[in-house]
Amino acid sequence: MNHESQLMRLGLFDARVPRYTSYPTAPHFGGGVGSAQFADWIQSVPAGSSISLYLHVPFCRRLCWFCACRTQGTSSDEPVRAYAQTLKAEIALLKRYLAPSITLSRLHWGGGTPTLLPADMMRDLADTIFDAVPMGPGAEFSVEIDPNEIDDARLDALAAAGMNRASIGVQDFDPEIQKTIGREQGYELTKRVADMIRGRGVASLNADILYGLPHQTRARIADSVQKLLTLSPDRVALYGYAHVPWMSRRQQMIPSDAMPTPEERLRLFETARQLFTWDGYQEIGIDHFARPEDGMAIAARNGTLRRNFQGYTDDTAPVLIGLGASSISRFPQGYAQNASGTSDHTKAIREGRFSTHRGHVFVGEDLLRARIIEALMCDFRVNRAELIHDFGVSDQRITDLFRAATSAFDGWVDLDTEGLAIPPKARPLTRMIARAFDSYDQSKAQHSAAI
Repeated sequence: MNHESQLMRLGLFDARVPRYTSYPTAPHFGGGVGSAQFADWIQSVPAGSSISLYLHVPFCRRLCWFCACRTQGTSSDEPVRAYAQTLKAEIALLKRYLAPSITLSRLHWGGGTPTLLPADMMRDLADTIFDAVPMGPGAEFSVEIDPNEIDDARLDALAAAGMNRASIGVQDFDPEIQKTIGREQGYELTKRVADMIRGRGVASLNADILYGLPHQTRARIADSVQKLLTLSPDRVALYGYAHVPWMSRRQQMIPSDAMPTPEERLRLFETARQLFTWDGYQEIGIDHFARPEDGMAIAARNGTLRRNFQGYTDDTAPVLIGLGASSISRFPQGYAQNASGTSDHTKAIREGRFSTHRGHVFVGEDLLRARIIEALMCDFRVNRAELIHDFGVSDQRITDLFRAATSAFDGWVDLDTEGLAIPPKARPLTRMIARAFDSYDQSKAQHSAAI
């Protein structure tokens, strides 16, 4: 039986599992966390400590059909400017609750399309943020940049504000695929924007590319990857396209019969993976690649790689605060999510309260299981002694957890006195193995394909 047949026998090509950017995952958040508790959690952040901040801009000039994110289209700047004022009020509210001398380790602007903001708004928002929480030593300020929605004035504003990492969405360079997914973006435009970013002294460049797109073949993804490599990105996220038209109405514009089969998706991933590794990139977790000198690659080598709602990160700050509609925050006590609709979010902020409308308070073995899942996703191994030391559990409890969770993967995981490890041949199964440690009911959640 070949490797692909073995993976088929284990159900890889039929499984739909979480991406585990949190544990428990967002579908299991409930209404037990509100604005008052969120404010209490902010006040509990120790003075002089370091936090991360995520700022969400949900607007797009165009709505790409492939995207399942919570976004809304706009043809004018008026709603964007109104939203920016809400963000400024939210930042002022945050400042009121934060203890003194707290600094930022990471600041990320995502969306949507944060580069939809006019240059003056970018400067204003950055000034407001840094007045509330200044950047700490070695801090990183990253922004998601749409090459179709950027110009010199906006890049100048971001560079002047201290942006030192930029992220470009590529998806695929093939014109037919771009047209099918509603995201037309030529190579020359993307290269010109990458050069504009580098020309302003921005130290690091990230890029996203997708596999599993309609009409995608091994030859086509190889061509797109090779073009991407000419841009010399420092990090690359190779995400599997999640075709979930029952959840994202705009994806109904994409013909389902043009989608590659699950087996073809695995071959597309392997084709791209080989090209990145041949070009000297280090594999990071299940879907990232980085130059060996990049901070994420260093974190992967020294065991400090982590996972949050943006994917893999080298940020080790214990607190991540999300600003804007639908943003999610993580505290040592649990998760909190803002109201998803911009109108509900704006109403709460205008009333002088956070818009937190749901979340999760860690209970029972949540933190233990979260660490096991994160370690599997980041390092492909879990250290038994670390779990016993950090969570005060017995060696027998760890043994019972490992055995129960991996019984279906006999011969595909390595168990010994040091812990549990996923060998290279089984790494396509990582999300499925991680799910085996998930104690929450996954039967009703509609997740993306495992590969």
